[in-house]
Amino acid sequence: MDPENQDRIKGLVDEYGADDLVVVLGAADLESLEVAAETVTLGDPAYVGPLAGVQLGLPVIHILEEDVKEQVDAGVYDEQVGLLEMTLDVEQVREAARKFPGRE
Repeated sequence: MDPENQDRIKGLVDEYGADDLVVVLGAADLESLEVAAETVTLGDPAYVGPLAGVQLGLPVIHILEEDVKEQVDAGVYDEQVGLLEMTLDVEQVREAARKFPGRE
């Protein structure tokens, strides 16, 4: 996760607190998913961004998880996520999401 996005997330936590925030990831690359999930829960593993050493403990989900899909208007979901869903191994992404920090 790039430092700019880390800064945005840290700013949201500073403004609203962590209790009512959830990070929804949409990356297709499994390694990127793991790093992003770790960054917003345990801190930036590369120690280069604003979340270096900062454990926000935010819950993390992926846009392709069934629980998320059920909560989004079907038309909006198809328009915004449909192509991603068609081109990825959805089960592989969901399996990776089940292993995000805090969900084990």
